[in-house]
Amino acid sequence: MPDKRITMSRNYAVGVDIGGSHISSVLIDLGNHSLVGESLAGERVDNKASSGEILDSWAAAVRKSIAFAEIGKLRGVGFAMPGPFDYARGIALLKNVDKYESLYGLNVGDELKKRLGLERELPFRYVNDAMAFAMGECWLGKASAYNRVAAVTLGTGFGSAFLLDGVPLTGGDEVPEMGYVYNIPYGESIADDYFSTRWFVREYAGRTGQALPGVKEIAAQTGHEPEAVGLFEDYGDHLGRFLAPLLKNFNAGCLLIGGNISGAWPLFRGTLERALNGQGVHVKVLISELKESAAMAGSARLLDPQFWEKAQFLVSKI
Repeated sequence: MPDKRITMSRNYAVGVDIGGSHISSVLIDLGNHSLVGESLAGERVDNKASSGEILDSWAAAVRKSIAFAEIGKLRGVGFAMPGPFDYARGIALLKNVDKYESLYGLNVGDELKKRLGLERELPFRYVNDAMAFAMGECWLGKASAYNRVAAVTLGTGFGSAFLLDGVPLTGGDEVPEMGYVYNIPYGESIADDYFSTRWFVREYAGRTGQALPGVKEIAAQTGHEPEAVGLFEDYGDHLGRFLAPLLKNFNAGCLLIGGNISGAWPLFRGTLERALNGQGVHVKVLISELKESAAMAGSARLLDPQFWEKAQFLVSKI
């Protein structure tokens, strides 16, 4: 464990990103809007392990980040957490989702505070992982230059958020309910089935008769395989057509794209932008540069009193 410590006020928080098979955490300077780089920590996690093993792994990462601060100087810890989850009370509700099911019904904050030796009163706050990503990008990333941001995460699932002045909108006439687009009907099912990794895997197998495990492997075939090139072009076209009316209705200033599939952006950029332009949508498209740091920053920002005053309604909604 690092013994270097940073003298600080209560203007610091730990931001945590809970992934399907990993946890990442970092100390955030809320005053200077910056990450304490040397505090970045991560652990691989067996998401099918016992609750004790999972929580021990999570605590190990958070402990490494906290080691760079005096515990008494910390505002709290924020978590970018996949659902289903009781974000207001910090209780895991993951069931029938093939990950972290052993945590069902546990108060994550209480369990982690015991392992970390933190006082029960120290705030632990939670937010949906796609919202955390978008909030972090609107705070520390290029999207901070825009007051109306539509964000999507393209990966194992199709995440989304619509933000006004850095705060996600969850209702009203301008955005879908909760800002979620994954469940909007599209094609023969819903959007999540068309804009996530499994679409690539399924379509590639159908077009070539070959099985590849993910988008990275399929992208590697584009140098010599026309079917792979066409797959990405079709993806961009469909995604642009799907998002265009949503962006128009929200009057988005920019479209922010993150998630693993964004790494293949050059392969679907042309058809996506043409599809948007074809429907009269001319927004700036930004690709995340913060990547997983965005979710950590967004979750940590929940400990900023001024931001929390505007965003605390989220935990009772999601």
